[in-house]
Amino acid sequence: MKHEKLFVTKSFLPPKEDYLAYLDRIWDSGQMTNQGGLTVELENKLSELFQTDFLLVCNGTVALQLLLKLYGVEGGEVITTPFSYVATTSSILWEHSKPVYADIERERFCIDPEQVEACFTPETKAILATHVFGYPCDIEKLSMIAAEHKVPLIFDAAHAFGCVWQGKPLAYWGDGSACSFHATKLFHTAEGGGCIIHDRESKEKLDFMRRFGHCKDDHMFLGINAKISELHAAMGLCNLKYTGEIVKKRREISDIYDSLLPGFLYHPSIPEGLEYNYAYYPVLFESEEQLLYYFDKLGKRNIFPRRYFYPSLNTLPYLSVRQECPVSEDISSRIACLPLSAEMSRHEVEKIMTILNQE
Repeated sequence: MKHEKLFVTKSFLPPKEDYLAYLDRIWDSGQMTNQGGLTVELENKLSELFQTDFLLVCNGTVALQLLLKLYGVEGGEVITTPFSYVATTSSILWEHSKPVYADIERERFCIDPEQVEACFTPETKAILATHVFGYPCDIEKLSMIAAEHKVPLIFDAAHAFGCVWQGKPLAYWGDGSACSFHATKLFHTAEGGGCIIHDRESKEKLDFMRRFGHCKDDHMFLGINAKISELHAAMGLCNLKYTGEIVKKRREISDIYDSLLPGFLYHPSIPEGLEYNYAYYPVLFESEEQLLYYFDKLGKRNIFPRRYFYPSLNTLPYLSVRQECPVSEDISSRIACLPLSAEMSRHEVEKIMTILNQE
């Protein structure tokens, strides 16, 4: 009997007939890209959801790059987190800036404001922080620090879709946020992302930037092709109406994990006041050796958790200078995310927990 593999995540696919109905609209219009009707419709729905202006782009990494370009960080330093997906760092480097790493807090793995304050130099151009696993950064302290030093506060909100903090979507906060709608995300467009921005002038500039920097025959400034296609927008429109159901099911699976979690594993609690999205189920092992031991045991049963996030970004081999971040380096060596999707069953969670509860 063939045993099905269980990976850390599974992409949600809407009913095929839902998607085909949107394809009929694309075929009727004949427009595949360049702000077609479906793209505009999805963008408007997301602007309403995020309670501010939103622009769709081709992926979350490009969304970060556009925000960094908008705020003119080139040639300067960007204070950022060493504990995130590599795109948080690569977007800074791609914009010819220097990442300066502020270490993280141990409880929920987000950037430590005290460490951020210590990293400022005359060359600092921005702060780029990540809401890790959908847990909020200390937004109030980071906002005060950014205002004091007169630099923009940008959030990598790739994990934050569906999270609500202090009555606003988590991705709302800051001068700008970048979203990822990759196929592995809770809400996805297969490939895609977006920029959340609050002032009309910045929105208009970003709009031009994602479309080569020109309007008709007038070339306004340097831009790039960051557009999303109608096919991707169609997937987003299909998926958007299922997000409430997806979060509900993921919460049910997370609750089962909580009830069976062995004592040697640490799982962060949900902060008071956060409406959480249950996008990930991170666990911290006691050591890297213990993590690798259980990864081997799980892998032999066709169960594949993943090391989110490893390695600590301050240790990347292509950085010109090594900066020490002992908390991030420790956490990244022994943290993983367990499989979690809306389609998982209680039986699958119990199978994973049985293995983790064995010596």
